[in-house]
Amino acid sequence: MPDQSRTGVRATRREFLALSAASGAALLWRPRAGLAATATVPWYATLRRCGQLNLNERDPLTLDVEAWAEYWASLRVDAMLLSGGGIVAFYPTEVPFHHRSEFLGRRDLLGELAAAVRRRGMRVVARMDCNYAYEDALGAHPEWFERDRDGQPRRHGESTWLLKTCMFGPYFTEQMPAIYREIDARYGVDGFFTNGWPSTGALGVCYCGSCRRLYAEKVGGVPPEQTDATSALYRKYYGAYMDRVMEVWGLWDGVARARKPDSVYVGNLGGGTRVVKDVWRIARGAAWFNADHQGRVGDTPLWDCAQQGRVAQAVMKGGTITNVTGAYSNSRPTWRHVAKAPAETALWLAQTTASGMVPWYHWLGGSPEDERWRETGRAFFQWLAAHEPHFRNRRSLADVAVLFPQSTIAFYRSGEGKGSWRGADRAQTTDYLQGLYYALLEGRFLFDFVHEHDLGAETLGSYRALLLPNAAHLSDAACRAIRAYAAAGGGVLATFETARYDEWGDPRPEPALSDLFGVTVTGPVVGPFPNSYMRVERRHPVLDGLEGTALLPGPEERLGVRARDTAPAVLTVVPYYPAFPPEMVFPRTPRTDEPAAVLRESGGGRTAYFAGDVDRTAWRSGNTDLSRLLQNAARWVMGEAPPSLAIEGDGVVETFAWETEPGFALHVLNYTNPNMTRGLVRRFYPIGPLGVAFDVPAGRRVRGVEALRAGRALPFTQQGRTLRFVLSSVADYEVVALT
Repeated sequence: MPDQSRTGVRATRREFLALSAASGAALLWRPRAGLAATATVPWYATLRRCGQLNLNERDPLTLDVEAWAEYWASLRVDAMLLSGGGIVAFYPTEVPFHHRSEFLGRRDLLGELAAAVRRRGMRVVARMDCNYAYEDALGAHPEWFERDRDGQPRRHGESTWLLKTCMFGPYFTEQMPAIYREIDARYGVDGFFTNGWPSTGALGVCYCGSCRRLYAEKVGGVPPEQTDATSALYRKYYGAYMDRVMEVWGLWDGVARARKPDSVYVGNLGGGTRVVKDVWRIARGAAWFNADHQGRVGDTPLWDCAQQGRVAQAVMKGGTITNVTGAYSNSRPTWRHVAKAPAETALWLAQTTASGMVPWYHWLGGSPEDERWRETGRAFFQWLAAHEPHFRNRRSLADVAVLFPQSTIAFYRSGEGKGSWRGADRAQTTDYLQGLYYALLEGRFLFDFVHEHDLGAETLGSYRALLLPNAAHLSDAACRAIRAYAAAGGGVLATFETARYDEWGDPRPEPALSDLFGVTVTGPVVGPFPNSYMRVERRHPVLDGLEGTALLPGPEERLGVRARDTAPAVLTVVPYYPAFPPEMVFPRTPRTDEPAAVLRESGGGRTAYFAGDVDRTAWRSGNTDLSRLLQNAARWVMGEAPPSLAIEGDGVVETFAWETEPGFALHVLNYTNPNMTRGLVRRFYPIGPLGVAFDVPAGRRVRGVEALRAGRALPFTQQGRTLRFVLSSVADYEVVALT
C-alpha cells in the first residue's frame, strides 16, 4: 500500500508508472486464468480492428464473396466474424438437426468467405448462435429446449418456428460442441463467437427437465423469475447459474483450442453499466471480452459506449476487449437494413477506441440496398490503421478511481425495509453512478472504473482518490480494502447508503465504513422528498464557486446521521417543506445540527461523505450546484497537488489518457451536442481552442506532440512533468500523441 502521506500516494503512483514502462510489451496481454504467463502472445492480443458480416438465410442466392472481402480488406481489419451456424448453417453441415440454409444449394458460403478473407490476410472467427433451434428437432430432442411453467417450449417472439434452447441441457454440451468441431475440422477457424450468450443481463428461469433437476438438487426449490437477491433461492440459483456459464465457457474454449492452442472462444457480453451476471467472474475465464454494445436508444446518454469500455477494462485487467458498433439503425424501433446516422456511428467508434476497446464494425445482410454505412466505417478504420502504434495501450494514466458497484446495480433496493425494489430496473440503480460520472466529465477528470472485487493495493495504489457512488452493497472484504486504502493516505468520497448492506443486500446494524466516514446512523432513509436543502454553515474548498447563497439544493433521499467528530459542520440538513402552493413555501425547521456532509482529514488522507443521494439527484435534476459540489469534493479528497490533466475551454468532453508503445496518448471526445442525452447525433459542434496541461510520468521527456485527427504537429512546452499545448478545434474526437 502507499505511504501514509499524500506525497506517498503520489510517489506510489510514480513508482507504479515507472514499473509500467519497464514492463513494456509484456503488459499488452493478460493471460487467461490458468494459462501460463510465459505462453506465446496469441493473435487476438494484438487485434486492432474487427469486421462482421451477419448473413441471413437467403444470402446464399446473391452474396458476392469477392466484393465483400474487398470491402473488409479496405478497412484493414485484422479479423472477420463470419456466420457459421447454430440456428442456420451456411455450409453443408452433416450434424443432425443443424439446419442448413434452405437457399444454400450447392454452395459452401462459409468456406468461400473464409478463403476469400484469408487470402487478404484476415483471421476468421465463426459467428454462431446457440440460443434457438428449428422446431423439427423437438421430437427427437425434447431435452434441448426451454419450457414455460406449463411445460410448453418457448418460441421466438417473431420467428415462431424457432424454439429457445436451454443452457442447462445437452444442446449446449453436446450439439454445439459437435457443430464447433465440424466447422473447425473443415475450415480451421481461429475462434468461435456466440451471439446472445451468455450476456450480462438478468437470469432467466426455465422449467425443462434439466432445470427442474437443478432446482431440486442444488437450489432447493424453484427460484423467483425476477431479480430478487432477498430470496435465498435466488442466491443459490445465481451461484448455480454462474457455475454453468463458466462450465460451458470452459468447454467451448477447450473445443476451440483442441486443434490450435491460440484459437479462442468469445462469448457475448456487454450491457454497459447495467449488469446482473458476475462480469468479474466471467472475465477470470475469458481470454477475450466482447461487448455487444452496438448503440444507444431513447434517452441513453452519449457516453454510454465509453462507460462500457470502462466496465470492461475494470474486469479484464489488460486482456483483449472488443466492442461491436452496429452500422444499421439499432434504435427503437429497429431498422436492420438502413444505416445509422454517420455522426452517431463515428462517435460510437471513437468512444470504443478512446476507452481502450478494439472496434468491431457490423452489418447485417449480404445484399444491402443502403450503402451509406460503408464509408463511415472505412474512413475511421483507415485512420486507425494509419496510426496503429498509438492505439497499442500499455496502461491507463488516470489518477482517480470510480468504484463500479456491480452488486448495488444488480440488487439494490433503496432504504432498509421500504420494499421499493429497484433491482428490477438497472436504469434506476445506475442513476447514482451517472450523476457522479457527469460531474466528472464536467470537471475534466481522468478516471478509471475499478470493480468491487478488485480493491487491493496493487489496483488502488495507482490512484489518488477512490469515489463510491452509493455503493450500498459491499462485501466485508471490499470494506476492509477501502479502509486500508484510506489509512495509507488515499482519498475517499462516498454517498448515501454506501456499505450499509453486504453484497447480497442484507442490512448491517451500522454501515461497515461509518467509522471511516465519521458518522453514526440515527434512523432510516428519509424521502424521497423534493424541496429539501443543505445549509452552508462555514466556508470550505468543497464550496468553491458556490458563493452568494446560504442554501444549496438538497438530495431527494438521505440517511439520517450524526457526526462522530466535534468539528463544526460545513453543510447541514434543512428538511423538506411544501413546494406548493406558494403560500405554503417556507421552512418549518430552518436550522438543524444534522450533517448533510462530513469532511475529514486523517492519517494523511481525506474523506468526504454525503448522507444523501446527491449523485442521483444531480443526475435526475440536472442541477449545476450539485454537480459542482461533487466536482469540488472529488478534487478536495485528491489532496493539494494539482490533477494530472487540466483542460481550459468551453464544451462537454470526456478524456482518456494511456501510456502507449511509442509514448503517451490523450483522447478527447466532444459531447457538446443537442443530442448528448437523446439520440441520435445528427452533426458535430466543434469546440476550441482548448488549453491543455497534462502530466507525464516523472523523468520522461517528450520530443513531439501531434494531433492525429487534425494531422498536424502541435507546439508545446514541458516544465518538469507538465506539458502545455493548445487544441485549436475538436469536432468529434481528437487523439494527441506524445512521443
